[in-house]
Amino acid sequence: MDGLTSMNFPWLSLLILMLPLGAILTALMPGKEARLAALTTAVLTLGVTLVIVAGFDPQQTGFQFVEKTPWMPSLGIHYFMGVDGLSVLFLPFTALLFIGVILASWNAIRTMRQFYFALLLMLECTIMGIFTSLDTILFFLFWEMTLLPLFFLLSLWGSGANRRYAGVKYSLFMLAGGLPILVGFVVLALNNSTELSFSYTDLLAGSHSKDVQIVVFFLLLVGFGIKVPLFPLHTWLPVVAQEGPATTVALLTGLKVGAYGLLRFGLPLVPEAALEFRWILVGLGMIGVLYGAVAALSQTSLRRMLAFSSLSHVGLVVLGIASFSPQGMQGAIFQLLNFTLIAGGLFLITGFLHQRTGSTELLSLGGVAKSMPLLASLFFFLGLAGIGMPATSGFPAEFLLIVSILEVHTGAGLVVLFVVILGAAYFLNFYRKAFLGEARHAIIRDAPDLKRRELGVLLLIVILVLVFGFYPQGILDITETSSQYWVSLLLP
Repeated sequence: MDGLTSMNFPWLSLLILMLPLGAILTALMPGKEARLAALTTAVLTLGVTLVIVAGFDPQQTGFQFVEKTPWMPSLGIHYFMGVDGLSVLFLPFTALLFIGVILASWNAIRTMRQFYFALLLMLECTIMGIFTSLDTILFFLFWEMTLLPLFFLLSLWGSGANRRYAGVKYSLFMLAGGLPILVGFVVLALNNSTELSFSYTDLLAGSHSKDVQIVVFFLLLVGFGIKVPLFPLHTWLPVVAQEGPATTVALLTGLKVGAYGLLRFGLPLVPEAALEFRWILVGLGMIGVLYGAVAALSQTSLRRMLAFSSLSHVGLVVLGIASFSPQGMQGAIFQLLNFTLIAGGLFLITGFLHQRTGSTELLSLGGVAKSMPLLASLFFFLGLAGIGMPATSGFPAEFLLIVSILEVHTGAGLVVLFVVILGAAYFLNFYRKAFLGEARHAIIRDAPDLKRRELGVLLLIVILVLVFGFYPQGILDITETSSQYWVSLLLP
């Protein structure tokens, strides 16, 4: 990297440490006070992330807010933290989504509240660690540490009869994905041209033979591909979406740490192999885009429809990354941030709907808009944002991605344009059947609309979607320099 900039105050360490401390405090509080402690910690975390964004210089190439301390120096492992234009915006967006999840769970969680909210804060800590780690072993530790809170959140508070199966399946998939990631990092460190080091910046500066790069490329592609998820490694997603609590699914679909790992580690560390096998990324992206849309079109469950929609949209992100262009990279980051707002918001609304009706199956819905007009209206708005409606943040992100894909892979671009139509079809068709018409069930006719707390969370998301739709430059300015540097690492 061109530079590493440190700060006088360890803001990133504060960000990481305050969350487990808040989790401990939350676990020790009585039930109702526990949720307040969790919310206070999450709001303070958001404040710290905003301080980091405010102090970030988008014109500077390299990492900022850097903290580096020897951890296991004999093995070349350090406590090494920092952010750049690719990662800094994920911090406040992540903090915002966790605040929304805590508020959405306020009255929905009635058992073991302290444990539930403490697990949410521990999960937020691990996600923040993923976005800020610059040592590959430190990154891997945070990556694996997400499993414990997610296993309990899915297994104990899931809404489906097979929630424990969903928790086990998710955990096994992620453990299987973690192994090739770790092996890939070890192979890179052992074959580093200078010295044994797991530092991201050292591995970037070092040189590796093409054979080593090819091995590591496929290891990281499989490992991160499971989490993305890429087709055909996606089978955990619809199961978890159907059986897990909507709030936890909002985090899994809104925070695409697998795609972040792919663009941060999976490609820049092995540039020759990434360039040679770019066609695999293009192929997997095309299959994911098309398969996700077709599968969403045939779903009779709102949760599964949103899950396959997410699979289609993340395929578009992979295609944007595979374009190896600054526009594609910026569009990919923008779309990943959109997942936090739009996909996360849609699953929060789905959770509110499930709390009122006890089901999100199409047969149990119909006429929702008459009894819950605010819920139906906000779902419709976020759904349109998800398919790229102008004036929403979904439009500039998809536009950048489509343009970058058309410039490099015309065939893939035409597939994406076709899928945009499919996206509108499956969303509008499901919305018509589930939300419009006459209410067929008494529980829907009598269901209350959004409460003030729920409405407040969703309105904040809607406002941000509109702000970044009308003013996307606020995000693009921050990501531009780092995106150009990312491309320079891959293209000779």
